[in-house]
Amino acid sequence: MQQQISVVTLGIAEIARSKRFYAAGFGWQPVFENEEVVFYQMNGLMLGTWLQVSLEADMQQTANAPPCAASYGHNVPSEAEVDAVIGRLVKSGGRLLRAADAPPHGGYRGYVADPDEHVWEIAFNPAWPIDAEGRVTFGL
Repeated sequence: MQQQISVVTLGIAEIARSKRFYAAGFGWQPVFENEEVVFYQMNGLMLGTWLQVSLEADMQQTANAPPCAASYGHNVPSEAEVDAVIGRLVKSGGRLLRAADAPPHGGYRGYVADPDEHVWEIAFNPAWPIDAEGRVTFGL
């Protein structure tokens, strides 16, 4: 079976608040939106932000707290870009969880929560090249 993720869908409380974070903070442009969901075309997958009540109805389940910590990663080409993206995200409604710093394993990273508490790691890793389409390749 092919190793891939096609869509990541995040449950959100409010479309406008979430869209401000993703469109103004990251600079991502929706490819589809209606009163319940916004989709962003990423580099090889789709990111959806869907009203949580509608997502729960579609799943026929009430969402539960995750069983463990989780974050979504957004890699950038430099340390300066980490700081710039974190600044835009906080200005666009995000909450700073950890200011950017250099972890012992190398690189530079910080954490921001979106308005619905989905955690994003904004990172520069010099060993993980980013191609022209924004795809990150594991490197050592």
